[in-house]
Amino acid sequence: MYQTIALIALCAAIAAPALASEELAKAKNCTTCHGMTNKIVGPSYKDIVAKRAGEKGAEAALAAKIKGGSKGEWGAVPMPPNNVSDAEAATLAKWVLSLK
Repeated sequence: MYQTIALIALCAAIAAPALASEELAKAKNCTTCHGMTNKIVGPSYKDIVAKRAGEKGAEAALAAKIKGGSKGEWGAVPMPPNNVSDAEAATLAKWVLSLK
């Protein structure tokens, strides 16, 4: 019985970050400008992943852009800095890059 409960808890812990990150993206208003597969104001998550695929240090670079903002990389409209902690920015970057 204990092993079954432990296995269920482990599976939930593994699956939770993806859901939590999507909820975090919604909570931090990322989805106002970024669609999963479509450009809104900024690029879609799919386009971000395509551009960053295989890039060394992509997660840290994306986290820095999430937190500090970005301009000129995706066109004329800049992305303003976001009110996120370093941990939240890292979580969001990891989640976006996992959307392959």
